[in-house]
Amino acid sequence: MNQTGNIRILLVDDHAVVRAGFKLLLATVQGLEVCGEADRGEQAIQQFPELKPDILIMDLSMPGIGGLETIRRLKQRYPESKVLVFSVHQEQVYVSKAISVGANGYITKNSAPEILQDAIFQIVRGRQYIESGLLKGEAAGHYQQVLETFSSREFDIFRLIGQGYSSHKIAEELCLSYKTVANYSTQIKKKLQVQSVAEMMQLMQNLDF
Repeated sequence: MNQTGNIRILLVDDHAVVRAGFKLLLATVQGLEVCGEADRGEQAIQQFPELKPDILIMDLSMPGIGGLETIRRLKQRYPESKVLVFSVHQEQVYVSKAISVGANGYITKNSAPEILQDAIFQIVRGRQYIESGLLKGEAAGHYQQVLETFSSREFDIFRLIGQGYSSHKIAEELCLSYKTVANYSTQIKKKLQVQSVAEMMQLMQNLDF
């Protein structure tokens, strides 16, 4: 917190319109202050030691290293950092993966403004906050368990494959070489015990991705 006692927030989302909406919403809440913005994880990590935010509100789906890897690196370098994931994804595997790499909370972008405010205050006080209904006990099925073992990068590539991205497009989105993406794709298929991208896509449909 700064000298005024406000909670300092760093917004991390690759969409400027989303960040602008956050700022307008948070400006109406007494005790909250947006101290900075970042459009990707790398920028957020660079800004953290200078801005010293009390909490980062972060999307998972971003270009570059992505939200999951950003959280992992932040927690490794700055263990005191607090991260609230604010995502369109409400499937349990996303929630579990985010918490496993160090997120302090997880809410969805269709949640009520009061939930966002409550999550911020709870996390800054040292508590974990997961939106009601997102965690439903053990992840169902063998494949859900396999997905939770994916590295942050594997999970991001798996997610983009599910969105219909080609390997070349994934390489461009994540700032990787085509060969690196192809190698990850091979590892992912091996872990899931599928032979092709088509089989992987079918599996994703079955898992409700």
